[in-house]
Amino acid sequence: ANLATVTTINRDAAAATRHQALADAEGIDFLYFLSDALGPRLGRAFITAYDKGELGKAAALIKASEIGTGKAKKHFHNDRPFLVKGNTIHLVPDDTVLKDNKPYTADGGSFPSGHTNTGVTDALLLAQMIPERYDALVTRGARYGYSRLVLGVHYPLDVMGSRMVAESNVATFLNDPAYRALFNEARDQLRAALAKECGVSLTECAKPAGKDDPYSSPAMRTFYTFTMTYDLPRQAGEQGALAVPQGAEVLLETALPQLSAAQRRALMVKTALPAGYPLSGSTPEQQFWQRLNLVEARRAAK
Repeated sequence: ANLATVTTINRDAAAATRHQALADAEGIDFLYFLSDALGPRLGRAFITAYDKGELGKAAALIKASEIGTGKAKKHFHNDRPFLVKGNTIHLVPDDTVLKDNKPYTADGGSFPSGHTNTGVTDALLLAQMIPERYDALVTRGARYGYSRLVLGVHYPLDVMGSRMVAESNVATFLNDPAYRALFNEARDQLRAALAKECGVSLTECAKPAGKDDPYSSPAMRTFYTFTMTYDLPRQAGEQGALAVPQGAEVLLETALPQLSAAQRRALMVKTALPAGYPLSGSTPEQQFWQRLNLVEARRAAK
């Protein structure tokens, strides 16, 4: 099912989806991809401020927070989809970024996905800084992982695992007092710079903009939930209460400042995926991070 799912996504992707996937792949060292999730007005302000260096502290902190996956890839040594004998993956020619029309490939093992770890980490941290666009940014991180399947270089399990790792890492960072001090300073600089570029409050600048704002579409809510499991088979009969790791509720802190830590933890449990999907293993931490649905948790509070 893992191979069949990436094969279908890779084969059936529209041209625009492939172009987006190529841009995501080649733009890993920068934060431009996140502008899509900010809406047209705030997105333009973000790019302008970013290019001017006005988001320096936030950009530096976010990129420095990414954790490498090289050792894990070597440990699991799992072949990428396009290397599996008898595969029907279509390697996508780069007609978007490098424009050399050479098929996009990737080296090393497939599990976990380094690009997804980067994209989800970046998106989660910016979502904490701009909670006005929380759902859209969290979903953009998931879309970044989806791009890896579009290109045929990763499986669903690769990107699902990296989502789990990134969520755990970001929660750990935000609960560290020294990191939090740097984060608060970076967030304040970013919000001031964006408000200046917008010329209005961030609340106003971040408002949904209909068809010009795809990440505010209700369809993205369904998409995000899909990327948590990619509809891979679920083991029947799996159940059990969900245990929230200490400090995990920090991921909803800026999105739901009116709620206590205990209330945010309760929301995480209430809106979690059912047990039994791949990677929700036997340990409490595995169970939690695989089943955690941040978008539904925030929406349930509203």
